[in-house]
Amino acid sequence: MASGTQGNGNDGTGAGGSDAAVADAKAAAQAAAPSTGETVRVDSWIWSVRLVKTRSMGATACRGGHVRVNGERVKPAHTVRVGDEVRLRHDGRERVVVVKRVIRKRVGAAVAAECLVDNSPPPPPREAVAPAGVRDRGTGRPTKRDRRDLERLRGLGAPDGDPGAPTS
Repeated sequence: MASGTQGNGNDGTGAGGSDAAVADAKAAAQAAAPSTGETVRVDSWIWSVRLVKTRSMGATACRGGHVRVNGERVKPAHTVRVGDEVRLRHDGRERVVVVKRVIRKRVGAAVAAECLVDNSPPPPPREAVAPAGVRDRGTGRPTKRDRRDLERLRGLGAPDGDPGAPTS
């Protein structure tokens, strides 16, 4: 092998082939699209556009009533079409998306974003979601004093005038 001619896949343009990678991803999305007139199951579609991690999680969400298409609760085998509004309750928040392109296979995140219009409300700020009493690893079981402190933090403290309540 001659020096400096390694097969790293870079064509020497300096761009690293990022435009070619995006073009390849779009071509893969076109290949993932169903043929004319064919439809796609809702559990498969929400998995392919990366709303859920696995297809079985999508099917479970449908069976549990957490997926709605155009306002109706649907089964996993319900078909989606371009223009349908899909609502998914997952991980403590609701995702509202409109189907822009129907695809069958899972594609990259950049291409998946082109297949839907996200109308979801913004997630709550991180500081608004307070951790619920995180303890250091290895500190053991909480004492009665620790428990009372946690309840006071959560707003579940003892009412005023309780003789057993600690004073601050």
